[in-house]
Amino acid sequence: MHNRRVVLEAIRQAGRLTRADLTRLTSLTAQTISNIVAELIAESMLTSHAPEKTARGQPPIPLSINPDGGFSVGFHVEQHQVLAVLLDLKGHTRGRRVHAVSYPSFAEALPLLAGTVETFRANLPPDRLLGIGIALPGPFGVEGMSAVGPTSMPGWDDADSLARLRELTRLPVLLENDATAAAMGERLYGIAGALRDFAYLFFGHGLGSGFYLDNRLYSGHWRNAGEIGHVIVRPDGKPCYCGKQGCLERYVSGASLLEHLGIGADQSLNDVDLAHPGHAAGIERWLAEAVPALRHAVNVLESMLDPETVLVGGTLSDDILRRLIDAAFPLYPSVSARADRGHERLRLGTAGPDCVALGAAALVVLAELSPDYQALLKA
Repeated sequence: MHNRRVVLEAIRQAGRLTRADLTRLTSLTAQTISNIVAELIAESMLTSHAPEKTARGQPPIPLSINPDGGFSVGFHVEQHQVLAVLLDLKGHTRGRRVHAVSYPSFAEALPLLAGTVETFRANLPPDRLLGIGIALPGPFGVEGMSAVGPTSMPGWDDADSLARLRELTRLPVLLENDATAAAMGERLYGIAGALRDFAYLFFGHGLGSGFYLDNRLYSGHWRNAGEIGHVIVRPDGKPCYCGKQGCLERYVSGASLLEHLGIGADQSLNDVDLAHPGHAAGIERWLAEAVPALRHAVNVLESMLDPETVLVGGTLSDDILRRLIDAAFPLYPSVSARADRGHERLRLGTAGPDCVALGAAALVVLAELSPDYQALLKA
């Protein structure tokens, strides 16, 4: 299995390779390469192309990943919406579904998840689904934090729950924090394609961050890396459901924006027309609190991680996020304030609203292709 993944990853990164190329790049024997390639072609995971013309000898046959050779499903689970995407083996979106929900428990959402998988599966060749990626707000498994408050989705990270989905769908299931999945989505589908080190601030109902460091995705030992929303910025500030006071996401998040608009923090921003003149004053009040909080968040990330840039994205509208980013400049002085920078210190991501679901599905594909899951895109 390891050697298969070495071959697939080499071809994925290069686009096209011949058997001779693979022998040279992987240090596997020519016979081993020949056997693996024959096996992968028989399984429809590789496509062979017309032989290349050469001056002498047997013309080499280029090989590439067959996009129809495998598929994965990615779910972005939010408080008021479940978004599903179907990706092929090359990472192209081949299907999309959106379901309205209201703080669903895993048991309530299980028929929806399984039904969506079966809808996708019905239009695919037999046995081509590789697995399911689920991304949702954290933190996971933290006493007093994972089951309370307007951002929580209790029960989703329970091992028995995931086992039920595996049993129903007969597929592997991968669980990830939404901000971490968003970082991978931005790396593959947004402006972070050439970056080796970046932090991603994810604005959902709460606030989280994902890390892509030294060309690797980093999610932490318990998948809770990046819970920056619960960093204290005002020791005697607003009470937070986690039991502390003055947490970052109490000032800069979707829930905090709803509060300033006079709307319950458990409601959905998807149902709010932020362009309505009646919301202008509330948005300005939110920006007045959110901007210094964002500056603080960027300062923490830069001081801890020394990234190439900090990217911003999420389920808040691009218009609101642009206003927030623009107002955050000038940023606080930090180790990132240097003249030889290649990128702005703070930038808006471009992967779009499906970023989290795309990242969750891509992690499943990359787990199948990559010989080192912890170095998914390492050259």
